Amino acid sequence: MLRSLPERVETAVPDDDAGSAVLEFTFLGLLLLVPVVYLVLTIGAIQGASFAVVGAADQAAKVFVDSETPEEAHVRAQQAVDLAISDFGLPADDAGVTITCGGRCLEPGSSVTVDVDLRVPLPLVPTMPGLNTSAATVDSSATQLVERFG
Repeated sequence: MLRSLPERVETAVPDDDAGSAVLEFTFLGLLLLVPVVYLVLTIGAIQGASFAVVGAADQAAKVFVDSETPEEAHVRAQQAVDLAISDFGLPADDAGVTITCGGRCLEPGSSVTVDVDLRVPLPLVPTMPGLNTSAATVDSSATQLVERFG
């Protein structure tokens, strides 16, 4: 006994769903992708600023203890901070520098501590007066000893 195959049943695709998957995928993709990309840009800016302040504090402390007079030391330390911060493409005006001497400044055997803090601006956001566009504030500290026999 042979059985016959059932006839093929045709189903119609409703016209209202035709082609909307591409539109939904594009819309949802952009809706989810844009915040993720902005988050990555912000984290990258904060990480770059972290590297900048670590280098700035370290170099400022080194040039400070290598100077002849305290006045020259302060000027050279500020120049070192400005250069290190600007090398990372950040505005040097946003950096704050605090120099603390353990004992008298530049006295052999004394220590010098340099603290650098930096406001990190949000990426792609223009600065406006009265509006805080800072993503974070990063800081670093470095200590150097003045040579005893210099």
